[in-house]
Parts: sequence; structure tokens; C-alpha cells
Amino acid sequence: MFLSSLFKKQPYQAVNNPFKVDIHSHLLPGIDDGAQTLKESLSLIKKFHLLGYTKLITTPHIISDYYPNNREIITEKLETVKKALVTENINITLEASAEYYVDMSFLNLIEEENLLTFMNHYVLFETDYMSKPIILEEVIRTLLLKGYIPVLAHPERYAYLHNDMENYKRLKALGVLFQVNAKSLYTNSQISSKIAKKLMKLGLVDFIGSDAHRMRDINRLESFLRSSTCQKMIKLNTIKNNF
Repeated sequence: MFLSSLFKKQPYQAVNNPFKVDIHSHLLPGIDDGAQTLKESLSLIKKFHLLGYTKLITTPHIISDYYPNNREIITEKLETVKKALVTENINITLEASAEYYVDMSFLNLIEEENLLTFMNHYVLFETDYMSKPIILEEVIRTLLLKGYIPVLAHPERYAYLHNDMENYKRLKALGVLFQVNAKSLYTNSQISSKIAKKLMKLGLVDFIGSDAHRMRDINRLESFLRSSTCQKMIKLNTIKNNF
């Protein structure tokens, strides 16, 4: 009797999730390094729903040399997944933006005002991890000039910013918002984790994102949501996820 009760599956403990919207993920199947099949997409989205999310803004990579996605490709995949969500009776809102890589192709898209945004005018972008792009400030200025709000994805990952926190403050002064990955806040073993926590303590974080590619990323997100670090994030920063 004792053993049977000991190994009986325990009920799932609900998460007190302060974020109802996730703004960074890779859930559309087969178009980047995220979910590869519709089945995998649905599995990931179901877990988000279980964690209390009501809206997901998925952000496929747009990198001209590796993932040459565009509005048409992303919209088509989005509609496929949305139809499957209805069929599977998964009650969650799914929208699509993009995670743009800073290069000349991105600059051209900004000039053409042909960007996939979230919250109408926010644009998620990333850069090379090791080297600062020569055109970074030009990209930021052009985004702002065109009426967009630039959001730097996972700023904790960029080695060229790590040596001085003033680098981050200068980007903020230019008008850049920061989206930190929840999974960076789950462990203390990496430099990205240390930087993410410094950004948190300085009150420089604007968005929390899952950056979910696989189920392990959402499991790390869950660990973050259950942690005291999550509560510190809310206390020390003005998080804009719940728009």
C-alpha cells in the first residue's frame, strides 16, 4: 500500500505565471532551427498553455544566408498551425512576428517598411554573438526614424557587450529595449546567466522571452517561473509582456 502510494503519479502543480504573453519563440514547423514538425509545434504550444500563457507571438529567424524567411512563408505556416490548434481544441492565441538578424538585408527591409512586428510597432532583432555589426547604430536609428521600436533579443548573449555594462546602457539610451531569455536566468553556470542577472538588478529588462526551440527550453522556462528570480525580475523591472 505504501509503495503504491509512493510511486503514484503526483498531480501537476499549477504555475503562478505573471506573464500571459510570450514574445520570442520558434514554433512554426520546418522553417528555422525550432520546431520541425506540426506535431512538435502543437506539443510545445500545449505546454505553454499548461503554464498559463494566453498568447504566443512566435518569431522565426530571418537570416538571409541561412533562413531566408519572409512575410509570405511565415504567414502560411502560421495559418497551418492556427488551424491545427482549432482542431485540437487548444485555446491559445498564436501570432507571428520575426527575429531579424542585423545585416544589409534587414536594413533594406526597414527602409521599405516591410517588417513583421509585434504590438504593432515593436521589432525583435539579434546580431552576431561575437562581433558588433558595423551597421548596428544605423539600423537602430533607421528603425526609430520609421516609427518602429527596436527590441534586442537575448542581450545577455553578446560577447562584444560583456566587458562593460555601460555598453548596455548606451544601447538603452539610443532607444533599444531588451528581451532577456528566461532560460538564461535558470542557471548560474554561464556568462550569459550572470549578465542576465546583472541586467535584471539594474532594471534594464523590458521583456521576458522563452526563446523556445525545443521542449527543454519550455521546461527551463517553467523552472524560472517557479523561482524567486522571477519575483525579483517583476520587482526590479517594468516588464511589458502583458500588453
